[in-house]
Amino acid sequence: MLDPERPSAIMAPAEPFPPPGDAVAREVARQLAAFRQEIDRELAALRERTVDDRAAIVVFSSDLDKVLAGFVIATGAAAAGLETTLFFTFWGLGALKKEGAAGGQKGLKEKMFAMMTPGSSRQLGTSRLNFMGMGSRMLRSMMKDKGIATLEELMDVARDLGVRFMACTMSMDAMGVTREELVDGLEYGGVAAYMAEAARSRVTLFI
Repeated sequence: MLDPERPSAIMAPAEPFPPPGDAVAREVARQLAAFRQEIDRELAALRERTVDDRAAIVVFSSDLDKVLAGFVIATGAAAAGLETTLFFTFWGLGALKKEGAAGGQKGLKEKMFAMMTPGSSRQLGTSRLNFMGMGSRMLRSMMKDKGIATLEELMDVARDLGVRFMACTMSMDAMGVTREELVDGLEYGGVAAYMAEAARSRVTLFI
């Protein structure tokens, strides 16, 4: 029995329990969100390992015939729908030089080295039978007789097709080549820039 002289405790009404359906829906949503995050992580990792429709071509040589081959392949790849990058390093930088361009301030060794290397794409020699430039002049003449595009024309075609030209900055420093000596519209980068392209490329070549 209740003691009439003792105040009775007044109990607050209990919070109503949520309907069972709401709790289940919240738990399902929580699990789905965690699952979606895991799927997104796996997809991102898969994209890193998946190659794209790209081509990355290293142009190491300054030989006319080899540089021609590089541009023929590059224009063909771009025409086939591959996003193509030409990475010019060491001797390959000679193909990018502007004819008669001033090289800025250079030391004695750098000036001597510049005199010993091609000053533009028109001064590139052939890998065989060059004979003080006679071989390259004969090759260009025979290509003209056969209606074959010159190196300079192929370079213009490559630009029109969206081929990217990238000059190796480490090679530029090592060989004393300045940006003022090179043609316009280039990108600049080192081995990390090339590897980023090569890792995503379906085709990689070294010329």
